[in-house]
Amino acid sequence: MAEVIKMPKMSDTMTEGVLAKWHKKVGDKVKSGDVMAEIETDKATMDFESYQDGTLLYIGVEEGKAVPVDALIAIIGKEGEDYKALLEAPAAPVAVAGDSSSKEAAPTATPQTATATSSTPAAPVEAKPKVDKSSIPAVVIRMPALSDTMTEGVINKWNFKVGDKIKSDDSLADVETDKATMEVVGYEEGTLLYIGPKEGEAAPVNGIIAIVGKEGTDITPLLQDDAPAAVAVAADSSSSVPAEATATGAEAESDGPSTADDSRIKASPLARKIAKEKGINLNDVKGSAEGGRIIKKDVEEYVPAIKAVAVAADSSSKETAAPQPATATPSTPATTSKAPVIASYTGEEKFTEKPVSQMRKAISRRLSESLFTAPHFYVTMSIDMDQAIAARTRINEVAPVKISFNDFVLKACAVALKQHPAINSSFLGDKIRFNEHVHIGVAVAVDEGLLVPVIKFADGKSLSAISVEVKDFAGKAKSKKLQPNEMEGSTFTISNLGMFGVDEFTAIINTPNACILAVSGIQQIPVVKNGAVVPGNVMKVTLSCDHRVVDGATGAAFLQTLKSMLEEPVRLLI
Repeated sequence: MAEVIKMPKMSDTMTEGVLAKWHKKVGDKVKSGDVMAEIETDKATMDFESYQDGTLLYIGVEEGKAVPVDALIAIIGKEGEDYKALLEAPAAPVAVAGDSSSKEAAPTATPQTATATSSTPAAPVEAKPKVDKSSIPAVVIRMPALSDTMTEGVINKWNFKVGDKIKSDDSLADVETDKATMEVVGYEEGTLLYIGPKEGEAAPVNGIIAIVGKEGTDITPLLQDDAPAAVAVAADSSSSVPAEATATGAEAESDGPSTADDSRIKASPLARKIAKEKGINLNDVKGSAEGGRIIKKDVEEYVPAIKAVAVAADSSSKETAAPQPATATPSTPATTSKAPVIASYTGEEKFTEKPVSQMRKAISRRLSESLFTAPHFYVTMSIDMDQAIAARTRINEVAPVKISFNDFVLKACAVALKQHPAINSSFLGDKIRFNEHVHIGVAVAVDEGLLVPVIKFADGKSLSAISVEVKDFAGKAKSKKLQPNEMEGSTFTISNLGMFGVDEFTAIINTPNACILAVSGIQQIPVVKNGAVVPGNVMKVTLSCDHRVVDGATGAAFLQTLKSMLEEPVRLLI
């Protein structure tokens, strides 16, 4: 009996998948375990294996197309078997046709409306037969979800232009996500027929960014049928980067010095928008792009020379005006003491504005949700680091890599978390998940914000292994090479500002973790030992806790265990 193959849910955040490539075609024999296709999820491109034996009777999704989880993508059965009844099931039209099913229903109702109201001009247009997109030799490339929190991506750079020949493994563009700048691969061969968002513009996840196909193909039906997505691209990007389609309108509506005399100047829409906001005449700006075209950078870096003149003129007028009161009253005795002249300073009010990056948007959204959703409380403890300092010195004399204090803290946290499962947990609404594995996120500062790579199964790794992995992740983070799977799955997070000499601070919980540890610098202060005041090395740590999961006593108990580990580092080896 024929069986329906549905789009699998390959990750906990996946809502749809893109058929990147079919490895089988209709009529091929399929065995259980055979790789049928490659599916692009929200996190990676993965192989999809068959769990049935039989013949591939039907393929419902073209390569490059996205369908929701549980949608019909194929049918396997006996050779020659009638499978059409499976396509006529209630869910089949949605799974096979996607969002076009509702549109195909429209023409059946339109002729009735046209006969009832023949004067309605829109009826003949609606009555036109729908174009069969499957017959168009072109494939739409959409903005992929390159991370679990990504809602839109900014095209940093196009590696090809319209008319170029594209191979299936070519990197079409560099896309800035909320976590990193990553490559987008088209998985198609042909000619680049269309580019949607320009460099610097944003497109929502699943929005059309390009079309690849046979040279000379009319792609208008593909763009018309996806008009809502195109509108979404323009609307979503308008908050940070103006859509190219609105450039003409922006020029017509703008006023002031930025547009009165510069309508013929070659400039990008974003450059015009910024110039209008700042009152800059584009005639005064030198373009750095091809053909002298003015771009965003040119406007932001432009410094008007006239302001300096105005400042000088303003100050000179004050200097010439100052002596007048003395000459205006000749009867004033010459011996009268003059009031001291206080020099005045006239400055220039200046500021620079930059669009919010994808990473900063994600940080803003996620940390706001965490702080205003999870009731935070904080527990601080001081730790004597004398023994840790001595142990680190001895270890680094023989270790293959240099061990940092952060490595000590990470290892101690990993061991302590196994003893305090409530700290290694997550609040999931109607249940609490107590993680038996220990995956520790390490906050790494980069120019655009903060990234949190994850050291997985940290409790089972040596100090040397932890040190190597942390250094590798830090290098990848600063060069924007971290992959989404390297930043997912944390059960606890550490934020260390000790290298900046910070005395004490608190951190916002990295949800869905229940806790985050803020680590400060080691300070040399007087301490009391054996009844005497002696020099000591003290480090303060602050645990931020989600009160929905962790109580004060639980957080304090965890810190006591952590303190004992760091004050007697030999316990880390047991």
